[in-house]
Amino acid sequence: MLLDITPLRRFRDYRLLFFGQLISFFGSMMTFVVVPVQMFQLTHSNLYVGLLGVSEFIPMFLLAFVGGALADAVDRRKMLRITEIGQTITIGILLANSLLPNPQIWILFLVVAIQAGLAGLQRPSFEALIPRIVPPEYMTAVSALNSLRFNIGAIISPIVGGLIASQFSASWAYAIDLVTFMASLLAVWMIQSVPPPDNADQPNLESIKKGFRYAISRQELLGTYLIDINAMLFGMPKALFPALAVSFGANSIGFFYSAIAGGALVATLTSGWAKHTHKHGLFIVIAAALWGVAIIFFGLSSNLYYALVFLGVAGFFDMISGLFRGTIWNQTIPDHLRGRLAGIEMISFMTGPMLGDAEAGLIAYWFDLKTSIISGGVMTVVGSIVLALLLPKFVTYDGREGLKRKMEEEEIRQTELSV
Repeated sequence: MLLDITPLRRFRDYRLLFFGQLISFFGSMMTFVVVPVQMFQLTHSNLYVGLLGVSEFIPMFLLAFVGGALADAVDRRKMLRITEIGQTITIGILLANSLLPNPQIWILFLVVAIQAGLAGLQRPSFEALIPRIVPPEYMTAVSALNSLRFNIGAIISPIVGGLIASQFSASWAYAIDLVTFMASLLAVWMIQSVPPPDNADQPNLESIKKGFRYAISRQELLGTYLIDINAMLFGMPKALFPALAVSFGANSIGFFYSAIAGGALVATLTSGWAKHTHKHGLFIVIAAALWGVAIIFFGLSSNLYYALVFLGVAGFFDMISGLFRGTIWNQTIPDHLRGRLAGIEMISFMTGPMLGDAEAGLIAYWFDLKTSIISGGVMTVVGSIVLALLLPKFVTYDGREGLKRKMEEEEIRQTELSV
């Protein structure tokens, strides 16, 4: 049942990336919380907070395809270095804006859009790099460790960031984020070069189309994308947290974010059983539906402690879904397509939360907070069931067969290249 930490013990470059990202993510989660809080303080509008997600979605969507193609054609370490520098600069802009007598709303929209674009360029290279530095048999453990890294920061940092934003100012949070980025910059400078696969496809429109065609040709991959988009589009109430904090208390804002991460951390620390489970698609469907059920109960809660408990339960099941989605991606996709497919993966798991912010904000604007949350949970459950019926091969997918398929596809490619 316990977390498998073998990849940290055995693989130096993964260890560097893990701890570098662990430190920098602490600051990043502060910014993640403080930007919508600052927007709500400046505008007092759920709609404006929700539109932050829309401004992130467009550059992320466009550049994730580009980032995926580049990840399969250039040194993945170089991509990480360039994008880390860019993200550090954007935090500096947020800090400078927060120090103005009248911080500008348009700068918040612009910076989150740039950050999303940089993430679109970076994430495919990061995801495609992992299978090159850690063998495939450790991918379930890597998924759990990556989630541990995420959840440690996501529990503590939002609480600290929320307190700083409510008691002091956004500037302090942005300054901390700027300092912590030095850790991830150092890590990507210390890891070894990760060149593209032999005879890699050139980064052009045709190579992007090739990756997209491969993704939609496999139901087990398509299912991971659509299930998560459905769950996050309808079931993620993040855009409503600043407004909810008005009724539950200003200092509660960080606890909403942390509760989800707390539940996810429990799932991560008890994830040892996952390496013995092979019906990954089935577990993803069940976990996504139970996320929706927990969100319904969160919406029905009028007590802060009950609300946090149900958010924690939701986070637990979201982690189970994410664990098996990551395993499918890293175990079964051939290396020469890994970057492009990582770009599509990023679009899938970022589309839901980003557009979900707008969806939640609009429903709350037209009706009220409770209606927005509960209806989103219901739609998540219904959508999960419908997608399971439409994608039977996803539900019956067996991880052992997926790993075997990857090995066969890579052997075929090597044979074709050698002819």
